[in-house]
Amino acid sequence: MRQSWESEFFSSAPPRIFAHRGDGGEFPENTMPSFEAAARIGAEYFELDVHMTLDGEVVVSHDGDLERVCGRKGAIAAMTLAQVQSADAGYAFSLDGGATFPFRDRGIRVPRLADVLGAYPRVKFIVEVKQTAPSVVPAMLRVIDRAGMRAKVLVASEHQPPIDEIRTLARGIPTNFPYGEVAEFLQAMAARDGGYAPLGAALQIPPEYEGWKLVTPDSVAFATAAGVEVHVWTINDPAEMNALFDLGVKGIITDYPARALAVARKRSTAR
Repeated sequence: MRQSWESEFFSSAPPRIFAHRGDGGEFPENTMPSFEAAARIGAEYFELDVHMTLDGEVVVSHDGDLERVCGRKGAIAAMTLAQVQSADAGYAFSLDGGATFPFRDRGIRVPRLADVLGAYPRVKFIVEVKQTAPSVVPAMLRVIDRAGMRAKVLVASEHQPPIDEIRTLARGIPTNFPYGEVAEFLQAMAARDGGYAPLGAALQIPPEYEGWKLVTPDSVAFATAAGVEVHVWTINDPAEMNALFDLGVKGIITDYPARALAVARKRSTAR
């Protein structure tokens, strides 16, 4: 039986469709246009990533530097908010393999977490902590609380320290499983450990890792018995989405939320 989280994150019935970095397959990832597009198509869950600037602002970015997305060198942790937001967050995005860049020079910036949470108070968020040093967690919690969104977030990280810190400072906020806890889950499953008691609320994993299939009937069943939801990333093919939902997966993290929402609607009407 799932722990009683002080959260609305799991209040709606699955399946859950998570718009990965917003509508990240169609718009520059982790930007306001991407989140606006996800909202327009009716996504109820957004996934985003956070880092912290030199002057303590929590910003939404997958990478710790600006080069891949903005075409500019510079580590976010070594830059002020003004310096980060002087970069063009639409610079590198292309829908045709680099032939054209339709969002370049359109004033798209790396947003603050506060901007995104404030714009979508009805959305539920996976907030993935990418930065580990210095810790972003206290500043991130202040932003979440100022927005009144503590009940609507799940905090994720592949790293253990941010998750340990969240569990200490904000015990009611659900978390994912960092890398080491995923390994513990798999070991417990292999041992058929009936006493396994996970600390995380959602096992967020890819379908496979280095040739090992992670999402299987056995892993989904073991997670369900332990009161844990399985969310799978990053799934963009509708046939694969259907197959995962058939296994009992509760959530899909996708770059194309419109596709996943269409799959979910079709499954709902077919019942």
